[in-house]
Amino acid sequence: MIRKVLVANRGEIAVRILRACREMGIATVAVYSEPDRDSLPVRLADEAVCVGPAPALESYLRIDAILDAARSTGADAIHPGYGFLSENAEFAERCAEAGIRFVGPKPEVMRSMGLKVEARDIARAAGVPLVPGSAGAIAEADAIREEALRIGLPVLIKASAGGGGKGMRVVREEKDLVGAAEAARREAQAAFGNPAVFVEKFVERPRHVEIQVLADEHGNAVHLGERECSIQRRHQKILEETPSPVVSPEMRERMGTAALDLVHKVGYTSAGTVEFLVDADGSFYFLEMNTRIQVEHPISEAVTGVDLVQWQLRIANGEKLTLRQEDLTPRGHAIECRIYAEDPANGFLPSPGRVVHAFEPNGPGIRHDSALWSGLQVTPDYDPILSKIVVHAEDRERAIAKMRAVLAETVVFGVETPIRFLFDVLAHPSFVSGDTTTDFIDRHMKDWTPGGADELPDAVWIAAALDRVLRGGESGSAAAGEGASGELPEPWETIGRFEIGGR
Repeated sequence: MIRKVLVANRGEIAVRILRACREMGIATVAVYSEPDRDSLPVRLADEAVCVGPAPALESYLRIDAILDAARSTGADAIHPGYGFLSENAEFAERCAEAGIRFVGPKPEVMRSMGLKVEARDIARAAGVPLVPGSAGAIAEADAIREEALRIGLPVLIKASAGGGGKGMRVVREEKDLVGAAEAARREAQAAFGNPAVFVEKFVERPRHVEIQVLADEHGNAVHLGERECSIQRRHQKILEETPSPVVSPEMRERMGTAALDLVHKVGYTSAGTVEFLVDADGSFYFLEMNTRIQVEHPISEAVTGVDLVQWQLRIANGEKLTLRQEDLTPRGHAIECRIYAEDPANGFLPSPGRVVHAFEPNGPGIRHDSALWSGLQVTPDYDPILSKIVVHAEDRERAIAKMRAVLAETVVFGVETPIRFLFDVLAHPSFVSGDTTTDFIDRHMKDWTPGGADELPDAVWIAAALDRVLRGGESGSAAAGEGASGELPEPWETIGRFEIGGR
């Protein structure tokens, strides 16, 4: 039995895992970098261990330091969350060598599915539909050009390792092939230490639809339906929903069956996600498999009532799945909005700084997976996600209305966020109608700008005044970056850097 879990992550996903462990009666250990010393995961965990300075390579990616923390605290399992070491097969192997359970799939499975070319080969062997593409990784620019012309332009040149849109180039004209290939290889080498790329047909205006799976060590596996993840910036998701507005029960069954065929073929265990591209005629093609919990997992939990993180822990503990596929039909509709510290009016650039004041509204059907708090220092060292807002309602129309109402009340002072941007996405006629392809932001929101200060609702000024009163601030001149008393700057002094959902 797992007695103590070390959470090898930070931010909102660390909070999510810690709370799941607490509910199950499992002791917890948080690891943290020096700037995260006062973070919410550190406050929530039973124990906390510093693993290094700010740079992730010197803290959250230090396998030796994390294993040492597990040994010193007596942790017998490690949950990696997502990002950092979550899909690092070497880390999973090192955990096994140390006699510590890795909450995730086996290292060899992780390694196979983490290399896109090998994953495509496995998917092909499992009978899962594939986008036409090269049979393997290609090293030379001339060979990439030849293969692209064989497949037919436009094509997508993609890094074999990694994800998140890095090492990826769309090529529409022959003259651009060599330059795009070289750029993709350089970026792949820098991001993943592996310059290998492959070529596949570029599907115009697809949807990004993924299937959530759970599999135990006894050969049992189920899927929890699909998630529509087409609202993206820089090939990274920002808003997700389930069910997809275009997936019928019959299509859900076909996609789910394909995902489970892959799971059984590769011998997958734990929670995972099989991602597909869906074209205009409803055909779907294997994209990749994520061998970890996904950022957007809460919406699947909302419509199925299944706690995916707890099942990860139970599977790691050797338990059998008790879930039946016929019981896992979606109930209602769920939407997730990711709240990043970034500026959508400036190319979604990160917006580090101190959160002077934060307010997250609650109510029926509203969930916050969050590490956000007033006083949080957002550093430029990590992914800038602050929280995830999840709503659940009877149907898609009501879920959209509920999410817009929540965004309108959500307040974050001190850093820029996409709250107003997301509010406008949800109000766009194309989103409301379900026309949510991966180019949605480029087509409809490319020139988006927030409303002016003269449009601020009263809630902004009330929140600023309340924050001032609660902190006992007094008016007066302020030095750069400080209030008159040497404390945090007053909201009045930093009113140019805020975001609030609004009408």
